[in-house]
Amino acid sequence: MTEQDHKTIEQAKAEGKYIRTIKSFVKREGRLTKGQQAALDQHWSTMGLEHAQGLVNFEQVFGNNNPVVLEIGFGMGASLVEMAKNAPDKNFVGIEVHLPGVGACLSSANEAGVDNLKVYEHDAVEILRDCIADQSIDTIQLFFPDPWHKTRHHKRRIVQSAFVQSLRSKLKIGGVFHMATDWENYAEHMIEVMDQEEGFINIASDINSDENAHSIFVERPEHRPLTKFEQRGHRLGHGVWDIMYKRVS
Repeated sequence: MTEQDHKTIEQAKAEGKYIRTIKSFVKREGRLTKGQQAALDQHWSTMGLEHAQGLVNFEQVFGNNNPVVLEIGFGMGASLVEMAKNAPDKNFVGIEVHLPGVGACLSSANEAGVDNLKVYEHDAVEILRDCIADQSIDTIQLFFPDPWHKTRHHKRRIVQSAFVQSLRSKLKIGGVFHMATDWENYAEHMIEVMDQEEGFINIASDINSDENAHSIFVERPEHRPLTKFEQRGHRLGHGVWDIMYKRVS
């Protein structure tokens, strides 16, 4: 979407006109458990970030200038909390649209004693546009996004050119966009989109072992926890594809 397109949409909304935009997610709220609601009540004030706050200064938010890792769509937050606990020298920011997942993440973070994690409960596209400063992020993570596996729904996949370029501006030069999916077709789609985007290079050949030097995928890095979902998939013989691109310009 160009800046002019964005202005046109904002003007239309201001005039009360309905504009249909393609969403990469479907709201599936479900009911909050008592534990999730309690976590939101008790910990949102210290761990929550609001879209309405606008542009964020992470050094002020976290009280340090450690590298910032941004995860888009963290689900119930288990792996995000584990990563934050295992890397206290980094700051983590999670974005998730589903409130039960946000509540579960806050609960897990509190139990783990994690204090280097902040979360948004909002649409990631709008957070990136309105709240994240250019060249302020060291790593962006997108793990197991909705594959929208039917061909007619592929346009809903979040990894598209406009989205990638919005990420590019937020990443520092040398920053990494790390994706993972258990759908081979989506992995191929991710590679196809990323290879066409200006400013990124696939770093698989830089970090793979000699026997996998020519692969376009990377082995799951140690810092990305193996989820219960993946463990079950491995037992059933399902594949998982990790993809890492570095911003070079």
